[in-house]
Amino acid sequence: MSDAESPEVDRRFALKCMVWAGTGVVWTVAGGVPSSRLIGSAAAEEGGFSFVQISDSHIGFDKPANPDARATLEAAIDQVIALPGSPAFMIHTGDITHAAAAAQFDDAAQMISRAKLDVHYAPGEHDIVDAVTRAAYLDRFGKGATGNGWYAFDHGGVHFISLVNVVDLKANGLGSLGGEQLAWLADDLSGKTSSTPIVVFAHIPLWTIAPEWGWGTEDSAEALKLLARFGSVTVLNGHIHQLMQKVEGSVTFHTARSTAFPQPAPGTAPAPGPLRVPPGDLRKLLGVTDVAFSAIASPLAITDRSLA
Repeated sequence: MSDAESPEVDRRFALKCMVWAGTGVVWTVAGGVPSSRLIGSAAAEEGGFSFVQISDSHIGFDKPANPDARATLEAAIDQVIALPGSPAFMIHTGDITHAAAAAQFDDAAQMISRAKLDVHYAPGEHDIVDAVTRAAYLDRFGKGATGNGWYAFDHGGVHFISLVNVVDLKANGLGSLGGEQLAWLADDLSGKTSSTPIVVFAHIPLWTIAPEWGWGTEDSAEALKLLARFGSVTVLNGHIHQLMQKVEGSVTFHTARSTAFPQPAPGTAPAPGPLRVPPGDLRKLLGVTDVAFSAIASPLAITDRSLA
């Protein structure tokens, strides 16, 4: 973590996050600076707030890697409901469904609604497979958004940005933001001070993990240039169905586990795809991340906890 120091800005920001297996992600914000909580004490500090991330639910998937993706999403929502405190909202970083079918979206929405939280979505490539499904996704989840569904909002002094990098996929399935979205992002950030904490969430990672597998975003460098002046930037993604993390200056990249099935680590298989594991091991490889924002500057730390 030698390059985790932030640049000189009004305040120093640091991120700690904790990951436990089987559900989604909780982030707590107080004073604009992230710090971790144990799963049993994930409530926000006074004056702060928490939010939950889940990813890659793949409702409709029923292959041997997980014959019942509904059951593991339900387990994820059970974990979210059991969290202490009251998260302000939930984000879902894409692949809500496996085939963008209306019934799959209905099922996912019904299960996620049990958490009784507002939900902010970023689409995955399984949610937008053509112009028809893109229009249907935007009708469900993109009201008030710009272009193909990107948008921003503020909460508790933190600026949240939902990006879409699954509409115009490049070679090997690499994500793409496109010039229109990048211009929108530049405009969105132009009025923010460099000390504003930024949380960006999208489906495909914004750092290149395995380009031959499409695990990266072709023009992410352009977005990261726009984010470089900020003292605290947290980038949350799904897509790869496993935990990976990278810290570059003031930017922390974190990929979430799926609630449906794992994928192989880069270089360990001929191609990405659902990874079949012994039934007793499945929930060890599905996950939730618990992150708390507080006014304490501290180094980045990640801990895994199994549901087994």
